[in-house]
Amino acid sequence: MSDLKTPAARPANPRFSSGPCAKIPNFSLDMLADAPLGRSHRAAVGKSKLAEAIELTRSVLGVPADYRIGIVPASDTGAVEMALWSLLGARPVEMLAWESFGEGWVTDVVKQLKLDATVRKAPYGQVVDLAEVDFNRDVVFTWNGTTSGVRLANGDAIPADREGLTICDATSAAFAMDLPWDKLDVVTFSWQKVLGGEGAHGVLILSPRAVERLESYTPAWPLPKIFRMTKGGKLIEGIFKGETINTPSMLAVEDYLVALKWAQSLGGLKALVARADANAQAVWDFIATRDWIANLAEDAATASTTSVCVKFTDPRITDGAAFAKGVAKRLEQAGVALDIGAYRDAPPGLRIWCGSTVETADVAALMPWIEWAFEAEIAALQAA
Repeated sequence: MSDLKTPAARPANPRFSSGPCAKIPNFSLDMLADAPLGRSHRAAVGKSKLAEAIELTRSVLGVPADYRIGIVPASDTGAVEMALWSLLGARPVEMLAWESFGEGWVTDVVKQLKLDATVRKAPYGQVVDLAEVDFNRDVVFTWNGTTSGVRLANGDAIPADREGLTICDATSAAFAMDLPWDKLDVVTFSWQKVLGGEGAHGVLILSPRAVERLESYTPAWPLPKIFRMTKGGKLIEGIFKGETINTPSMLAVEDYLVALKWAQSLGGLKALVARADANAQAVWDFIATRDWIANLAEDAATASTTSVCVKFTDPRITDGAAFAKGVAKRLEQAGVALDIGAYRDAPPGLRIWCGSTVETADVAALMPWIEWAFEAEIAALQAA
């Protein structure tokens, strides 16, 4: 082990966590100086900031003008559960899962709402075949598996004339992947993912079809206050104009605005997608030339460009979980990669966040360090 040379280059930013994610390049707290701290979010200045965040979200993501966008409590989880509790039950449901968060939505619907849903699951590294899904039912799915490193290649299998609603958790896809808005009725995300914003806030986007469901259907179960989006059978429009259900952090909102304006300065969504694509490609190019590491995603067409999950394939490894943790620990101790261990429910390996706030040069600089840590762990195994 003493003969192993550490790589000469180091990532300038070692933050590769899959959430909260790296801040925008050259971030400084001074950028948040315009936050209306100590002011009510219902004051004119607070409403203005929230409304600006909604409109910039629409502009950067290309959300259709007739879709509503709301800032809601409890991160992406809160946004998804608002949709599930408020919209499901009107017609049959299909639940699609290919990673732990999708599994969580299955639990919500089957065990908590107690709906007799059709559940389709794929193992880690694969996605469900959308061609088998009945979109005349309401369908719930994640676009990108944050913990499994796989994503939908596109929305081509979703029919335009579907009768059911499509409810899409896009938390690690929004701002880094093209989303087919005409195929999606509900989209949720948290800005602490691809834009590196601060946690606790979610975004809920509703199509006109989803709004029609809200206004024509009353669930059989009680709705907590933070889930209620209608009053007297009509949508509470204020929620989608910046009048939030509960008190938001205006500091976090300012941080989101800074990130959105940074995205605009790059050229918007197209530039954000290109950054994530380049980051993921740096990992893929590296693993393509090594026989001891591989992408957890089995099909290149469905490999995630944000949460890139890799597994160690060397036959000398007898305890995959211990080995992967050892590699992650060495990288953290060297100060070159923080928080890149695989998710606790996922197969052993590494999860390298390649979202749009990460610099490709940092991803490229990390790759030799992964090889160094791998060789060091192998040497330790052989010495034991």
